[in-house]
Amino acid sequence: MAYGLLKGKKGIISGALDENSIAWKVALRAKEEGATITLTNAPIAMRMGEINKLAEQCEAKIIPADATSLEDLEKLYKESMEFLGGKVDFVLHSIGMSTNIRKGREYGDLNYDWFLKSLDVSALSFHKMLQVAEKIDAIEEGGSVVALSYIAAQRSFPDYTDMAQAKAMLESIARSYGYRYGKKKGVRVNTVSQSPTKTTAGTGISGFNAFYEYANQMSPLGNATAEDCADYVVTLFSDLTRKVTMQNLFHDGGFSGVGISEEIVEKMEQ
Repeated sequence: MAYGLLKGKKGIISGALDENSIAWKVALRAKEEGATITLTNAPIAMRMGEINKLAEQCEAKIIPADATSLEDLEKLYKESMEFLGGKVDFVLHSIGMSTNIRKGREYGDLNYDWFLKSLDVSALSFHKMLQVAEKIDAIEEGGSVVALSYIAAQRSFPDYTDMAQAKAMLESIARSYGYRYGKKKGVRVNTVSQSPTKTTAGTGISGFNAFYEYANQMSPLGNATAEDCADYVVTLFSDLTRKVTMQNLFHDGGFSGVGISEEIVEKMEQ
């Protein structure tokens, strides 16, 4: 059901790879709520994914961009403003990558060059996205920027390895840049800490299925789906959350607030 929450608004959605992506669901919901958007991803990710299909559904322009490149980001904003007919009202940062995880390197045996790449792609790209937007004045006053995070920024999850540090940095950037951008232009900057979600990236992490079921049994409302996350992100893009900024917002069915659930106790007592 649509409510017209983003009627007349313009935005940029990054990171949509395929129909399982949270960014994909956000793009569809933003369109449904009345927004016009552009889509972006790294050229290599675009070759692997199905973004053209999403662009057709959303009547969106695809603008390839490496989020670690200042030049690409400036091009992204300028081409988006040209296509959309003005500054953007919202931006989704849904970007993350760990070569160490992909190649199965344990936390005590990290390749540090890969680690630095993880930080650049998954966290520093967020700062770059905000900095470029500020310098060329690409986001409307009172606009909203949201990045997707995970509770491993606060708690230890063995198989999440260097991505935990990347997410902690991502959330710190949201606070620091949120203060700056809020004072200067009234732009809101938040992160959403989502439940484990069956995306292409998520299911690639070792032990994902077991932890997915554990989190589902720990959460009183169960795991939040990608569609649920899209609903939540849309509210953060909307004018209904004009005073929400610099926050890491848990969207996890209550997982972050539970010590232990009845279901887990019962399993331990068996």
